[in-house]
Amino acid sequence: MNTDILIIGSGIAALQLANKLDSQYNVTIITKGKMNDSNSYLAQGGIAAAIDQSDDVLSHAFDTLKAGEYYNLPSVVKHITKMAPTIVKQLIDQGMTFDQIDNQLILGKEGAHEHRRIVHAGGDATGKYMTESLTNQLSEQVKVYENSFVCELLTDHTKQQCCGAVFIDSSGKSRTIKATYTVLATGGCGSLYKFTSNHPIALGDGVVLAHQVGAKVSDLEFIQFHPTLLYSNNHTYGLISEAVRGEGAVLVNQNGLPIMKNIHPLKDLAPRHIVAQTIYNHRLIGDEIYLSIKQLNQFQNRFPSISQLCTKYGINLHDGLIPVTPGAHFMIGGVETDIKGETNVRNLYCIGEVANTRLHGANRLASNSLLEGLVMGVELASHLNKQPKTPIPERIATRSQLKAPILPNLKLLQKSMMENVGIIRKREELANQLNWLHSTIQSNQQTNINIENFNKYVAYKMAYLITQAALKRHDSLGCHQMAEHETSINTTESREYVEQV
Repeated sequence: MNTDILIIGSGIAALQLANKLDSQYNVTIITKGKMNDSNSYLAQGGIAAAIDQSDDVLSHAFDTLKAGEYYNLPSVVKHITKMAPTIVKQLIDQGMTFDQIDNQLILGKEGAHEHRRIVHAGGDATGKYMTESLTNQLSEQVKVYENSFVCELLTDHTKQQCCGAVFIDSSGKSRTIKATYTVLATGGCGSLYKFTSNHPIALGDGVVLAHQVGAKVSDLEFIQFHPTLLYSNNHTYGLISEAVRGEGAVLVNQNGLPIMKNIHPLKDLAPRHIVAQTIYNHRLIGDEIYLSIKQLNQFQNRFPSISQLCTKYGINLHDGLIPVTPGAHFMIGGVETDIKGETNVRNLYCIGEVANTRLHGANRLASNSLLEGLVMGVELASHLNKQPKTPIPERIATRSQLKAPILPNLKLLQKSMMENVGIIRKREELANQLNWLHSTIQSNQQTNINIENFNKYVAYKMAYLITQAALKRHDSLGCHQMAEHETSINTTESREYVEQV
């Protein structure tokens, strides 16, 4: 099989790219599940954009840098926040409907944002509405393989450039697809952890595939834990959007005491890593944590998806208390790229959550993720639309046999990652985890590859890369907090920093 552009994944970034590519290209999408099996589809919040008269791009950029502990790349922050209003306008022009009152966009507020600037759809179902809208816009030139998983990227015989992929289709057949340009848009890796907001297929496939062909990966130690997942009987059942706190909900313990009162000036709307760490510390001393929605009017109308989720799992909303706990939510690091997704491997691109543009720094600002994927989709399409149709190399390197090691089940890995590479980390636990992962992966027992053992291999390999990165970073920064090296939270940075940038 041959194609001009191969896109692996089907989230917001992938769909945006596919829709922006010129009709001259043959485009193929391969996705591990159905088209809507993605973290993008599950996204509740929305898109951050400075479109209100009282807001400005500079403020959005400053909030992004501050939440990211100034580990961000300022030029990327500047570009993406500047693009945000245009992206929202383009989506509306393409037929996307965001929530409005009297023909005015309703703007939500989320953690670490100075202004109300979050556009949303369906109350708390922005991802669903947006992915469905973009999927419906796909042209006939885009060929889609669902329930198929890429198990290897192809390179030329010199391993200097990417030339496509090997994938297993829905019938279990191994197929080779050669491509002039290959794009990884595979999302994150939250399902490596016991508690997560992510779709079960989010195991870090893209990072592992890119790493195998020599792509640079970085900042994998920064795994963002969302503070508020619905929690019951030691299980999590989905996300309780940060927008709920933006509308006035408060985190309290079993005695009704607000837990964020003296922690941060923004209290319940502090950056996510700070709120998650506070909840984690309270749970260590035996506290149960709830999101009090008693002061919110029309909660079920504003948050219909969350209301249905709570009802499904037996939470009585009339009590005004939703039990919550933190869970793995977003992969801050990933494959190193520029704003258009270009990696150090020729003709291999990464966009969306799998890419590390350094927009997010050490902790992602709420509702910047969909924005990043949309901007990168536009930027990469603009780049590829200008490229010549170069021939695919005749000599391509592949493995002679597709095998995977026999590994323990994913529940064992998820439990160990939550305990040892979670919200607060200890060097000894990280070292023990790394040794265990290394010995487990190096098992000599091999078997023919299928979706189950491939998922296990990717998960264990990705867990190894994250743990290795966490062990190498000695200081506490953003999402990466070491128990032995706790740092104080600096809330005094000046807006002048952004103005100078």
